[in-house]
Amino acid sequence: MMKTNKALIWILFICLITGGILLYIVSQKKGKTEVDFTLTRPRQAIPLPSPVLKGKLSLEEAIQRRRSVREYQEKSLNLEQVSQLLWAGQGITDEATGFRAAPSAGALYPLDIYLVAGENGVDELEAGVYHYLPEGHRLEAIKAGDLRQALMQASVKQNAVAQAPVVLVITGEYERTTKKYGERGDQYVHMEAGHAAQNICLQAVSLGLGTVTIGAFYEEEIQKIMGLPESYIPLYVLPIGWQKP
Repeated sequence: MMKTNKALIWILFICLITGGILLYIVSQKKGKTEVDFTLTRPRQAIPLPSPVLKGKLSLEEAIQRRRSVREYQEKSLNLEQVSQLLWAGQGITDEATGFRAAPSAGALYPLDIYLVAGENGVDELEAGVYHYLPEGHRLEAIKAGDLRQALMQASVKQNAVAQAPVVLVITGEYERTTKKYGERGDQYVHMEAGHAAQNICLQAVSLGLGTVTIGAFYEEEIQKIMGLPESYIPLYVLPIGWQKP
C-alpha cells in the first residue's frame, strides 16, 4: 500500500512539472509579437560614390533659385545624386577631425538622416528605408518596401511625399546634446536640423532637383512606419525629385 502511494505521488509530481513546462511554452508563444523580417535580417551596407566638391552652379545662384517644389516627374535619381544630397546634410568634410557639412554644438552630432527610396526611385537601390552612415559615407539597409504612401498619410496627406522618388527624413537624438548642454540642448538640436535641411535644399538646386521642407507630420507614426528607434525623433521630411515642367 505504501509503495502504491509513493508511486502515485511521483506520477502526480511528474505530471505537474510537465504541465507547468507546457503552460510556460504556450504562454511564451502567445506573448510573442510578430517581427518584421526586414528588421531582423543582417543589414546590408552600401558604399556611396565619393561626393563632388566643385559643382556647375555657384552658391549664390543656388540660393537665388531655391524654391519649395511639391510636384515631381516620374523619374529616378541615381546613386551619385543621393550621395551628394546625404553628404551635404551630414557628410564628413574633414577626415582628421570628423567635422561634418553642417555645424553642430560641441561637435556632438545628434542628427541622423534616413533615405526612403520609392519603387524605381533610385537606380541600383531597392525600394526601402536606408540609414546614412557618415563614417565611411555609406548606406545601411533598414527596411524593405515602398513606404511613401504611408509616409504621406503620416505627413498630413501631403502628396509631395508620395510623389517624389525619394524622401529624406532628418531625425534628432536629443540626449547626445542635452547631456552636455541640458535643456538648452533642445534648441541646439533644432538649429542644427535647420542647418542640415538648408544644405540639402541648396544641394538639390545645384543638382537640378527640387525639394520642399515639411514639418507637419505625426512623429510617432513616422517612427513606426520606418522602424526608427524610439529616441530618434523625426524633425524634417524632405521629398526630393525632378520638378514637373
